Amino acid sequence: MVSVREMTTEDIEQVMWVERASFTVPWPKETFLEEVENNPHAAYFLIEEDGEVIGYCGAWFFNEGGHITNIAIHPSYRGHKYGKLLFMEVMNEARKHKIRLLTLEVRVSNTTAQHMYRRFGFKPAEVRKGYYADNGEDALVMWVKL
Repeated sequence: MVSVREMTTEDIEQVMWVERASFTVPWPKETFLEEVENNPHAAYFLIEEDGEVIGYCGAWFFNEGGHITNIAIHPSYRGHKYGKLLFMEVMNEARKHKIRLLTLEVRVSNTTAQHMYRRFGFKPAEVRKGYYADNGEDALVMWVKL
């Protein structure tokens, strides 16, 4: 069974399993702890299959603006629409917070993610040159009005 829920500090070890498998420069555990415990603007969600964390998504909500900080599905679970399900929950949460404009960055080479974001109404806005530290790849900034 698949479910989506808010992340807690008890989930961070499993989230790190997803993080390390998904990114060449993973966030440190301390960053997730800081976000979940101390950032009043942060909202982090995870998706589980049969009680196992298989992905997560984080966002910052402030005033009427929001920003998707990160999203990842463990490589073993990609291609099953789990990212879509998780992202839908985060979009619904943004609406609950009365967010009017939501932004994110995505690698210019990650056309799969870009396609999903476009299906949620995101539009390209600009390119941030050399945004990603691991290889200097550019980021496409996308946004949607809710």
